[in-house]
Amino acid sequence: MRVAVAGALSVVGRSARRALGRAGHEVVEVDSADAALVSSDALASSLDGYDALVNLAAQLPVGFGVTHRRAWRAFDMLRSEGTRALVAAADAAGIRRVVHLSSSFVYADQGSHWVSERSPVCVTEATEPTSVGEIAVQDYGSACRVGVVLRMGTVIGDSGRTRWSLRSAAVGRPVCSGSPEGYAHVIHSDDVGDAVLAALDAPSGVYNVGATPVLRADLATGFAHAVGRDRAVFVGPLLARLGGPRLEPLARSVRATSRHFGDTTGWEPHRDVFDTSWFEAARLEVVGQ
Repeated sequence: MRVAVAGALSVVGRSARRALGRAGHEVVEVDSADAALVSSDALASSLDGYDALVNLAAQLPVGFGVTHRRAWRAFDMLRSEGTRALVAAADAAGIRRVVHLSSSFVYADQGSHWVSERSPVCVTEATEPTSVGEIAVQDYGSACRVGVVLRMGTVIGDSGRTRWSLRSAAVGRPVCSGSPEGYAHVIHSDDVGDAVLAALDAPSGVYNVGATPVLRADLATGFAHAVGRDRAVFVGPLLARLGGPRLEPLARSVRATSRHFGDTTGWEPHRDVFDTSWFEAARLEVVGQ
């Protein structure tokens, strides 16, 4: 297949490019930074001749960026208007399959209960742009077109967020938000690409994608131990107030199961259970600085 990838230079984009290339697909990067501002004709022209569009643009702000409105404005634009523009361009270009990267933080906090694709979502000011993008892709699906939404867990491994969290743990800054008894939906960066590859064969729909969810207390402890600390710090009331409604979705307990995606496509994460080896590539960089 000829696959156009928006966000190909991101962490998830690099992983996807490697997996798609190994499978023999022709991969070309699409500049999605100004997708909402580019003329629809020009965007459609850039997608002409492709079989599938994979939208991996708009990664969450990292670190203290979660408290900056400007960083969130860019994220919101790419998630909502940018996604709608890409979907419209795919339609005009005659592309039959759109795969869209979303996030499991759209789910309502479910405590220790398992979260499937049928579980309730909680749309707030912070999650509405993500929901808008999802709807655009779901509406794209029809009898002759496929729209696939991947609600992926937080990427750990070869990622800027992982490196920032390790640096924070090393100096005693917070690395996790929410309750230590809550669950985090996670995926190792090595498994992202194969998930995107599997999505090229999936029917239209929404799919959870990740490893076995991990207790936030265990995740935080893993960050601390990776940099030689005994314990990790959680986000306190002050930083939570600074983050406001933007930080709230990141603190939700989401014990998401990826069974539906696995049963449908055969995908399984190579790293299904979190442990400190997930930090190895990022830790070596952080410790070496």
